[in-house]
Amino acid sequence: MARKNTLFIVLRRLRVPLLVLIVSYAIAVLGLVLMPGIDERGQPDRLSFFHALYVITYTVTTTGFGELPHPFTEAQRLWIMFSLYAGVIAWLYAIGALIAAFQEPAFRQLIRENRFAAVVRRRASPFYVVCGYGDTGSLVVEAMARHELDAVVVDIDPDRLTDLSFANLPRHVPYLNADAALPETLLMAGLQHPYCRGVVALTHADGVNLHIAITAKLLNPRIQVVCRADAHETKANMESFGTDAVVVPFDVFADRLATALHSPDMDSVYEWLTRPADEPLPPRLDPPRGTWVLCGFGRFGKAVDRFLKYQGVPTVIVEKEPERTQAPEDTVVGRGTEAVTLRAAHVERAVGIVAGTDDDANNLSIIVTARELNPRLFLVARQNSRKNDAVFEAAGLDLVMQRSRVIAARILVLLVTPLLNEFLRLARHQSNDWARQLIARLEPLAGGLTPDVWAVEITPSDAPAVHEAIAEGRVVHIGDLLRDPRARSERLPGLALMLQRVGEEQLLPEEGLVLQAGDRLLFAGASRARVRMQRALLDRGTLYYIGHGEVPPEGWIWRRLARRPP
Repeated sequence: MARKNTLFIVLRRLRVPLLVLIVSYAIAVLGLVLMPGIDERGQPDRLSFFHALYVITYTVTTTGFGELPHPFTEAQRLWIMFSLYAGVIAWLYAIGALIAAFQEPAFRQLIRENRFAAVVRRRASPFYVVCGYGDTGSLVVEAMARHELDAVVVDIDPDRLTDLSFANLPRHVPYLNADAALPETLLMAGLQHPYCRGVVALTHADGVNLHIAITAKLLNPRIQVVCRADAHETKANMESFGTDAVVVPFDVFADRLATALHSPDMDSVYEWLTRPADEPLPPRLDPPRGTWVLCGFGRFGKAVDRFLKYQGVPTVIVEKEPERTQAPEDTVVGRGTEAVTLRAAHVERAVGIVAGTDDDANNLSIIVTARELNPRLFLVARQNSRKNDAVFEAAGLDLVMQRSRVIAARILVLLVTPLLNEFLRLARHQSNDWARQLIARLEPLAGGLTPDVWAVEITPSDAPAVHEAIAEGRVVHIGDLLRDPRARSERLPGLALMLQRVGEEQLLPEEGLVLQAGDRLLFAGASRARVRMQRALLDRGTLYYIGHGEVPPEGWIWRRLARRPP
């Protein structure tokens, strides 16, 4: 994409003031040359063009005055007076035009774009382009910064970018106020930059996210593209041309609620592994089975209804406009904020209620009214805005669906630890007993906090010591990586969750399994285990000590002596 030259545009915008300046100087210099003068001997004389330009320069700019190379005549002094006034007026006109140009929004936007493009071009480390800095985008960028992932943000709303400029992030995040749906904007943001690793489309409009996905896949097919979508039609469209991942928040949440109904311990596994490390463990979610009341039958209500019915859970729908939303025939008409409506839905016999409208005030009203009618209800509510966090927290709900957090959590897994996403997909096919046993193994590792999750790939770049040992014919087990490099007899507080090998995937692999080059491993445990494991992955001496209990001989001579028989 051709860059816009700021200097050229400035000169083009100021061409008239510059012409006025040039003409005024030319007339002043020419007039001073033509004015008759007298030298020190009283002989007629005229200034040269150089002397005339010199005198006009310091006179018109008001930096000084002097009659050089000899005293002026009256005619010369009169011309200097005229030139002074004319030059000052020309300068004032030019400076005013320059200030007006810099104050124009379009010109200031051009400067910001060029400055932004220069910062992106100088990037020398991997980064992601995040399109949209609303509730979801801000959560994603904050989480990426905590995980030491660089981001470049594009948003059409300047107020959101103002919030980003004041955000206290651990990494610098360049941002641009522009329409991310335009290809030139994505190119300016580094779409074809050699260090660009992916594009994350998080705007509130499905159509814009679709444009971003298409542009990214066509202009740079090698990068990862992750999008959010509210409609299933948009999701199918995105997936049709190779979008790597599409997150439909309502489906994600409804799936979680259904999973908690069917396998509450599996839901705990998901929550523990996807939350930030070293946080208090979330309480076990155990929603009751029985009839549920769903208030609101929009996209969110439809998703919850579909997933609950898949689990064999009966539902009663409450909807204000059943014709518009295509609700079932037995739908109870109303908002659900009124006691009469909830009674008509037999809320007193229900085990749970989902307040799923697109209005936070209505959802809270539904919850308060339902709790009065049936204090034993399992309470679930949809929160549409992060600004209402305090109110929803005070409401004492069993589960809150906050769309931005749902999307951010899923996208963070895809960006930071893609192998975790594959593990969770395979784990869904396991039983609740399997999940309970896994929780029992994970809980003591992090001391009652959420575990850290990290991936290891046996490659020269990610694990050079292990890769070199395998290439030399040495045997390295998974359990070797879980030994403490400070004292090999002690075990690191970690657990191997998954082994991915060419044509093979194993959940909870045995620690005695022999590693091969190219293996991908997923671990969970205390954060200190991750840090200490790095020593074995990167340092061949540490890995040798873990395997043999002694420090390896260093240097060519010592290694030769170590090989000699006693």
